[in-house]
Amino acid sequence: MASKKFQFSWKTILLPVLGLLAFFSYLYIFNVDIPKIIAMAQRTNLYIYVLAAVTIVLDTFFFALSWHFLLNFLSVKISVLKSFLYVWFGIFMDLIIPAESISGEITRVYLVTKEHNGVTGKVVASLVAHRLIGMGIHVLSLFLGAVTLLIERHLHQTILNLIMFLAVATIILLALLLFLCVKERWTMKIVDVTIRFLERISRGRWKLQKFRGDILEAAKTFHSSIKEFGHAPKTLAKASFSSVVAWIFSFTAAYLVFMSIGYTEIHWSAVIVTCSIVVVIKSIPLGVPFEAGLPEITMSTLYILLGVPPDVSATATILTRLLTVWFRFFIGFAVQQWLGIKSTVVNLQDLMKKKNGEA
Repeated sequence: MASKKFQFSWKTILLPVLGLLAFFSYLYIFNVDIPKIIAMAQRTNLYIYVLAAVTIVLDTFFFALSWHFLLNFLSVKISVLKSFLYVWFGIFMDLIIPAESISGEITRVYLVTKEHNGVTGKVVASLVAHRLIGMGIHVLSLFLGAVTLLIERHLHQTILNLIMFLAVATIILLALLLFLCVKERWTMKIVDVTIRFLERISRGRWKLQKFRGDILEAAKTFHSSIKEFGHAPKTLAKASFSSVVAWIFSFTAAYLVFMSIGYTEIHWSAVIVTCSIVVVIKSIPLGVPFEAGLPEITMSTLYILLGVPPDVSATATILTRLLTVWFRFFIGFAVQQWLGIKSTVVNLQDLMKKKNGEA
């Protein structure tokens, strides 16, 4: 994966463009003044907007640092820099492959196991623990923002209902993941059934049975690693703290976007609630690359319901998504290309050493 360069094509651009068209159609249907949005965007304070971009990078760094703590505890030794780069690569894959909630994790598993053999179970355990921490933070931020808005009497009933639904759904999923982490026998059954199902639908072409032993061994390693986390409160505390810092930077970026367009009436709680809802919704694998259209419509609608003028809401949404999608996409793409070039150079060096040894 790291050695292959990503190629742009019309298919890559088609869905993002359709998503933007869907968003602008939404604005047109609800009579939002598009020329006013353009004029407002042109007056953006670039210094504040660049600061928002910096917070996006810091968000990613602390997110990677959190994952690094978990990996390091399980004796999977990769540097903080590599963790940072692998997370960017994962973000890139999340944005282009229709499985947003898992494609980045699969990419990181591949990158780490390519460098360290026999650690698949440990890497998966670190990612599951990382996801559980993130889900817990999102639920808490939903409730924190909702309580603050209720106290200030700014919470719309529709948003309250949505918060309750998403919070309950996330808690159920969190409980299910924890159950599977604890019940090793259930996980083994799921793995076994999945292998048989894939063998059946592929009519035996995939030959997964020959990998069955390795997969089950990785599952056992996964469970033993999860149990180790249960006896490592300091590691979990460090990972959780880093994840909280990352989350603070993520909604700080959205807040700074409002500041950059001169709208100072936005409240922190409105940004926290909106960002939390969007993150939870976009974590659902809908099969649409670049999360085309849905997050933009959701974000702008939530801001409007929270009292932000429609034109300001739309402008802030567009500028925020430029950072969270396209800015992150191009950094991730650059990292993917660099890792690909580095892998090619290493392979050539190994080949030259082999030839020199034979000579």
